[in-house]
Parts: sequence; C-alpha cells; structure tokens
Amino acid sequence: MAENGPAISREAPLTTAAKLRAFVEAAAGAPGRATALRATRYLLDGSASAMETLLALLLYLPNNLGGYGLKKPKLNYRVDAPASLRELADRSYCLCDLCWPEANLAVEYDSRLHHSEPGRQSSDARRRSTLIALGFTVITVFPGHITDSGTFNRLARQVAKLTGKRLRYHDPEFTRKHLELREQLLENLWEGARA
Repeated sequence: MAENGPAISREAPLTTAAKLRAFVEAAAGAPGRATALRATRYLLDGSASAMETLLALLLYLPNNLGGYGLKKPKLNYRVDAPASLRELADRSYCLCDLCWPEANLAVEYDSRLHHSEPGRQSSDARRRSTLIALGFTVITVFPGHITDSGTFNRLARQVAKLTGKRLRYHDPEFTRKHLELREQLLENLWEGARA
C-alpha cells in the first residue's frame, strides 16, 4: 500500500472485462453467480489504477446503484496528435485516464504518490497542454475530489454539463445510495490495499 493511499498501478492488465464475464458465465451453480453476472455489465477495460476505476464507477453507474448515470468513459484512451497539429504538441499522442472522446473531455486523476515529483508534474502539465491544443477540455481530479462528497458532486455536474448529459437523480434517495456506494467502494479499495 502506498503511504498516501492505494495508488498501485500496473502497465499490463491483470484481466479483461470479457475474461471476467466468461469466468462468471462458466460458473454454473456457484453461489452468487446471478448477482455477479448482473455486475459484469458494469465492467470496464483499460484502467491503470484502482482510483481510476472508482472514479469511473461513481460517475457512470446508474442512479439506482448510487452512480451519477453518466455515459461510460473510455479508460486510458489514446488521443493521437494529427500531423497538422504536431507543432502545438510535444508528443505524438496522449493517454487520458477517463475520456469522453465525442465530447472532447479528458478527466485526469493525479494521485499524491505518482504525480508529486517535479519531473512527473512537468510531464503531466505538458500532456494537458497538448490535449488542450487538440481541442480537449481537461479536468484534473485529486484524491480529495473523490473522498469529499460535495466536491465530487460538483465534479459530476461539470462532467455532465461538458458531455451534454442531464443529471436525473432524485433526492434524498439518490444521496443515500450514492453515499453507500462511495463508502463501499472506498472501504473495499483501502481493504485491498492493506492486503
């Protein structure tokens, strides 16, 4: 576990949504299979960290599960810089933590562990500048944006506005479910990091 929280990331994926779905489908008769099968519809490919996954789940899971019901983002989505704009970019492509390409929106999660060194901060800033030059809006998210429910609500509203999605949740039921989801995801994340 990282000193500042669970910020473990991997280069190659441990598995894929399709492999997990196939595993659950093949587990006929296993206790909990029906629930697990329903959950597979919310699996995401491409996450580079547990916090990216948590951020995406909170934003796109349906309201009845405590999410904001936004369109599913693409994780670690590659945005190529066309040759005509290469003079504006210091790289030929960028990877976006969470991306809604049709809205030209990138959400970048910056952990304290992996993004605090000066060299990394400089690289992150150049990547953001490249994305902006390519016409993207870039929102930077820090751990506090996720752990503070009021700040996260504002983030969700920003993403909704920029993706053209109207938020359709009803309080107080949504708030109760959202807080339960946040607690469960964060608790599972911290427990997994301690293991």
